[in-house]
Amino acid sequence: MHLAVGPKNYSGITTAGLKMKTIKIIVALAAAVTVSSAAAQATIKPDGQWRGLLGAGLSLAGGNTSSKLLNITGDAVRASATDKWNVYGSQVYGKANSTTTADLMNLGARYSQDLNAQLFWFGQGDLGRNKLANLSLRTAIAGGLGYHVIKSDPTTFDVFAGLGYVNDKFVNATTVADQIRSSYGRLELMLGEESTHKLTPTSLFKQRLVIYPNLSDRGEYRAAFDAGISVAMSGSLSLSTTLGVRYNSDPGTGIKKTDTLLFTGVNYKYE
Repeated sequence: MHLAVGPKNYSGITTAGLKMKTIKIIVALAAAVTVSSAAAQATIKPDGQWRGLLGAGLSLAGGNTSSKLLNITGDAVRASATDKWNVYGSQVYGKANSTTTADLMNLGARYSQDLNAQLFWFGQGDLGRNKLANLSLRTAIAGGLGYHVIKSDPTTFDVFAGLGYVNDKFVNATTVADQIRSSYGRLELMLGEESTHKLTPTSLFKQRLVIYPNLSDRGEYRAAFDAGISVAMSGSLSLSTTLGVRYNSDPGTGIKKTDTLLFTGVNYKYE
């Protein structure tokens, strides 16, 4: 299920206005879903075996407002003592009053390898779309170096930096970087940190913050923050709640710069 936080006072709003406001809220929340696996991540064990996790959340509403929003995520990890593969994906689809409110997809893969006890290198690639945000296809590749600040069983904390190339293809041509474009490619820096915290034997907290300064249009940047907690209900089932915030200083004409999502779902872990 999805939990949306909206205005508390709806006095004076007509039924049609309330419907439109509800649709806008759903669109804004759905647009925030991206690559992150801050909360829903497969179990990591350094034995060279693949492990995975599937998650799903569904929101339904009927009556004056008819809406549905489905979110499916997947995550797979293969780790050894010195390296790690991570493959992930998500699909979001939503409708409200017969109007499509969400149509998002993301697929990605990341590889990292330790150079010594603290230093590691990484490379990653991502594909994504968000048609309601005028994004037909985003292709992104990046690589860089990271540092294990803390690497223990209850807590891990990494910082990393790198260089990447991103190309956005738009559904409709829009003004980006002071020009009307149907696509926009640029070099970006990648500056980030992430951590995991084992709160109890059955609960885990994760957070990740990444900032992408635009090297082709100085002063512009993207940012992504994710935080979430998962609680095991059994050996294979867990309940997770994730907060995701996305910011783009230059998203194109008519597109809001910030999107926020609060998502609660059930995950199935296979090992």
